[in-house]
Amino acid sequence: MNIKQDIQDWWARHPMTYSDTHGRTEFGGENYEIGTLAFFERLDQEFYSWNKPLHDKRPFDRLFPYDQYSAGSCVLEIGCGLGTMAMNWALRGMEIKAVDLSPFAVDQTKKRFELYGLKGEIRLEDANQLSFRDSDFDYSYSWGVLHHSPNLEKSISEMMRVTKPGGGFGIMLYNRRSLMHRYMTEYIEGFLHYEKRFLNPLELASRYADGAREEGNPYTWPVTSKEINRILNPFCDDVKIRILGTELDGLFRILLPGLGLILPKWAKKVWARRFGWSFWAYGHKRM
Repeated sequence: MNIKQDIQDWWARHPMTYSDTHGRTEFGGENYEIGTLAFFERLDQEFYSWNKPLHDKRPFDRLFPYDQYSAGSCVLEIGCGLGTMAMNWALRGMEIKAVDLSPFAVDQTKKRFELYGLKGEIRLEDANQLSFRDSDFDYSYSWGVLHHSPNLEKSISEMMRVTKPGGGFGIMLYNRRSLMHRYMTEYIEGFLHYEKRFLNPLELASRYADGAREEGNPYTWPVTSKEINRILNPFCDDVKIRILGTELDGLFRILLPGLGLILPKWAKKVWARRFGWSFWAYGHKRM
């Protein structure tokens, strides 16, 4: 079994389109032709709507330190998907280099950049063995990708290797202690539906993370904050971790029928900051 090939093949067949069904191009009953400007615009609209609390004046500017980097700064994205985040850095004049294990993702991100008239270098790369030189990048990041790596420590080590001393980084990883994983995956699917009888914890997490309707993806292993700190501490002194719970609006409607629709924002934030589905780990590489 070649897990890398399985991961590559699965994501080529099921790209992260943020559509009504994972990997498809239908949004609200309307189909879009993949690779067109209309498709990218509709995908971005959906993706941004999933992450409203992370935007202020610009998409994701409550996470990304855009203003700390001048035009021409070299930025790396590991796992570019269909190019939404890479595009936002390019629009700010950064020298963006984006990589992905999926040839389909690389092709689509290149099409996006062509359609928007943007400059960037998009490459087919394995996060466990990047081809870039040491200390090439002012800022490096990865959004929702590296928990799909069977060797997370190696992937993060490679990210830090190619980041300049003093350079910034950001990594989004799924949270194994989240309400989404504990309740929806471990309790509902694992316990109530008896799936833990024939699936080990990794298989269960992979089955009910991205692509659950398609029987899951080959590899997803959410992490804990303790594990993140252990992996990052050899590289930096200022690791900070935020827990993001942008998925909780939908989850509360399932857990608290009726009440979930009127739950005040402050109450949701309390849960999100402790039991959200995603970690955002960030800081600077040690000088």
